[in-house]
Amino acid sequence: MVRRALAVVCLLAVAGCVGGTPAADSTTTPAETVADTTRETAVTTESGPSVTVLARNGTELGAVDVMVADTPSERYTGLSDTESLGPNEGMLFVYADEGRHTYVMRSMSFPIDIVYVDADGRITEIHHAPVEDDNEDLTRYPGRGKWVLEVPYNWTVEHGVEVGDVVRVDT
Repeated sequence: MVRRALAVVCLLAVAGCVGGTPAADSTTTPAETVADTTRETAVTTESGPSVTVLARNGTELGAVDVMVADTPSERYTGLSDTESLGPNEGMLFVYADEGRHTYVMRSMSFPIDIVYVDADGRITEIHHAPVEDDNEDLTRYPGRGKWVLEVPYNWTVEHGVEVGDVVRVDT
């Protein structure tokens, strides 16, 4: 719990910064950081923070209440044990450092948007990930970030969210 609170506080502090130099890409290969969503480990379901996305000019584009996945087992499980997301719900994946990560839709029962956020709180990549037909030849969704936000499918389109917009975590 203390680690989770510290991670959220760090995200708040960093997301408030608008400028800065992005951290160098991690040397970890995408295959080493795939978020495989088939493990039986449960994800934290306690009430989490709210994530707000702001346009480059500071206009609020939308907000979601999120569950936080900040341990390897929670990130591995992701939303795979979740039947669906409400229109303003999501999951925030927290990493110690910014790096290259790749997510897949293994055993997912609903489509999502996958949003990569760098150490400065800026969105670096957005993917629209449909449900896979099976768990073979899964589509890989790579990106660079310290955080990854998963929200309902096309939430980013419906709210006008684009690469370069800013993510803020409100506790």
